[in-house]
Amino acid sequence: MVRLQRLNYSAQKQQWESRALNKDKQKGFPITAWSAVNSLGTNTKEIIKNLRNGSSRLFDPPEGTPFQAVCGRVDTELPALSLDLQGYDSRNNRFVQQAISEIEPSLRAALDRWGPKRVGICVGSSTSAMDELETAYTDQIQGRKVPSGSALFARGSAEGLVHILRELSGFLGPTAVISNACASSGKAFASAKRWLDADLVDAVLVGGADSLCQTTLRGFRALGLLSDQPSRPFSQDRSGINLGEGSALLLMERTGEGPRLLGVGESTDAHHMTTPDPEGKGASAAMQAAVRESGLSMIDIDYINAHGTGTRANDIVEANAIRACVGPRAQPLVASTKGYVGHTLGTAGATEAIFVLESLVGGWVPESVGAAPLDPDIHIDVPLKLWQGEIKFALSNSFAFGGSNISLAFGAPE
Repeated sequence: MVRLQRLNYSAQKQQWESRALNKDKQKGFPITAWSAVNSLGTNTKEIIKNLRNGSSRLFDPPEGTPFQAVCGRVDTELPALSLDLQGYDSRNNRFVQQAISEIEPSLRAALDRWGPKRVGICVGSSTSAMDELETAYTDQIQGRKVPSGSALFARGSAEGLVHILRELSGFLGPTAVISNACASSGKAFASAKRWLDADLVDAVLVGGADSLCQTTLRGFRALGLLSDQPSRPFSQDRSGINLGEGSALLLMERTGEGPRLLGVGESTDAHHMTTPDPEGKGASAAMQAAVRESGLSMIDIDYINAHGTGTRANDIVEANAIRACVGPRAQPLVASTKGYVGHTLGTAGATEAIFVLESLVGGWVPESVGAAPLDPDIHIDVPLKLWQGEIKFALSNSFAFGGSNISLAFGAPE
């Protein structure tokens, strides 16, 4: 009987997978609204204007950083949370509140269309509002009053982040926070798609949020990855990462109008905790899986938003992985946007997904800022100025510490 149950489960699983693939191939789930907050601006219109203009906005690190660094820091003071949510007020949660406010009409429409229990929330965060905990530790050491543990938990944890999202959106469906370093919000798309495939929900608020903190700044510096100059992905003069912060939120629905998530591809290098596999096999596998799930081939891909951190190791490995994937016939444009906003860690996947969606809708690819002069060992087509033309299909890569890779395949609106 046990074996029969296993066989039945296996058959049922195959039916689910087959149904999901047949249903979503080259159709996908539309993304009907999106918003972001980062160093380029506090609303999507401002952010995309700066991106199209090739205007990088990088600043000095937060106060108290004991070394020189360049950061994608949000330099605008955002409104505090309302009185009933004051216990959750933090820099990170203010990013989220700002992003929610921009797409509030679309969120209300989704509530009316699907009902609160049929709309889920799935977001990624690496450190969330860890700066709140760091401040508390400093205050304790210096003999100042420290908030209670529960107050710190509300303001500084990922659980506090999703509470704010539920309160501000009104969504009561499944809720999850994925913390998988730089792939966190990219992985949130994968989970959200599975929820829709399994008919657990009819819409999902996907995204991420992370604020700058000393833990990540000092950690990346200890690894020798942090640059004290603006990041220059794919350049022969690249010297490392700039860290960033912000929030990005996207509403993905079962039906509707907008660019579409067509497929996801995930893999693990199983190579090293912080260094990518030099052969790029995991990165290639993720991209190939995303394209395969979409029902496309690599020659269909017009644009790849690269993970492109600006380190010596990452950029050459990713470029080689892309070349191995696309083969001799395809020549997609490949750009990195981390020279604009820095590496926004847990929210990077969602932030860069928005950049890709804007490219699909508007028919353009941003300049890969800082890339000139290109590394002569990198053999991909990197745009050194704004490129304009039709973009039908695109990939967006996020490759995290621990060798955790995800690639998202998007299509232009039908």
